[in-house]
Amino acid sequence: MRGHFVSLTWEHDPTLYAPARYRRACKYDAFVPLPLAGADLNCDAQLTGLLSDAERALQHLGSGGESLAPLARLLLRTESIASSKVEGLHVDVRELARGEARADTTGKVSPTTLEVLANIDAMELAIHEATATRRFTPEQIVSIHRLLMAGAPNAHVAGRVRTGQNWIGGNDYNPCGADFVPPPPEHVAPLLDDLCEAINDESLAPLAQAALVHAQFETIHPFDDGNGRTGRALIHVVLRRRGLTPSFVPPISVEFARARDRYISGLTAYRRGDVAAWLEHFVGAAARAAHLADAYLGAVASLREEWRTRLAGGPSPRSDAAAWAVIDVLPAHPVITAAVACAATGRAKAAVHMALDQLAEADVLVPLSGGRRNRSWEAAGLLDLIAELEAGQNPGRAVRG
Repeated sequence: MRGHFVSLTWEHDPTLYAPARYRRACKYDAFVPLPLAGADLNCDAQLTGLLSDAERALQHLGSGGESLAPLARLLLRTESIASSKVEGLHVDVRELARGEARADTTGKVSPTTLEVLANIDAMELAIHEATATRRFTPEQIVSIHRLLMAGAPNAHVAGRVRTGQNWIGGNDYNPCGADFVPPPPEHVAPLLDDLCEAINDESLAPLAQAALVHAQFETIHPFDDGNGRTGRALIHVVLRRRGLTPSFVPPISVEFARARDRYISGLTAYRRGDVAAWLEHFVGAAARAAHLADAYLGAVASLREEWRTRLAGGPSPRSDAAAWAVIDVLPAHPVITAAVACAATGRAKAAVHMALDQLAEADVLVPLSGGRRNRSWEAAGLLDLIAELEAGQNPGRAVRG
């Protein structure tokens, strides 16, 4: 077992507004994990081979270079949405994209959409911190959590390491009978320090390191809420810091969301001490995510070429026209506004408005609102592809649009 249990007593609380059985004192066992930094990892030949294959797949995914930056943001978005989905936060693909556009124009956005959009921001912050900070610290973890939970209904817990006991499963009133009880609060700070030492260490293979860091974080469960999404962001912190995914975020959470029970079982196996079982599950998910993402990058690139063909088929704009630049950034913005198009392309407002009209005439963009103010357009066919990617489905052969 990778740790030990501490037997504790939940005190009687006569003032608690709950059925009488939950107000009584009761016994529970909290799990305190072993330190992770400096831990030995013994992999057999089969697991070592799986690690190598998965890391090659991830390296291939990131070989497209800076010219594919809009596609990189599409994958970042997909990973963030899937990570929210693991926690039961479901938003329709179109509603999310349109909600993002409404948020850019100060329109009304649902609370769930805001929470999922905050997860995208938190993932971006995690990646920035990964590359900008020489030594990763608990403060960076807190920063990710603060942004992640900023739009949540319980935003008051954002960026606050817990000072009480939390638990998973069971009832809402006490940890007795819970499925898992993380370490008592006095253990959290030293465990987070140790976790960051493990993040800064480079003695393990990058993918194995990411797997162990994630499992250890979920075992510590240092926040009152948002632990799963924060912990999955840390996967990408490790992979980016180690240079395995320098330009792309592999949508590993798509695989976790597809087989959530297996994902939870893998984390449980880690705590039991069956680290190999967890690694095998994690590495398999990473490899499948890399291959799936690679297929979708190809499908989106083909769709973008189809958009170019449509634009060229009409009154073709000049080669340096803003319409071509807008097509280049569309994969990052499946629903786009004039303001976002200006910021993404660096083109002048008048040129962008002309470009958006040209692309609508060429059936590359579908207008979503008729007024001149706060207009938005949907990239034809793109959201269908994104929906399939988020569901973990292989892309269809036909170009959409």
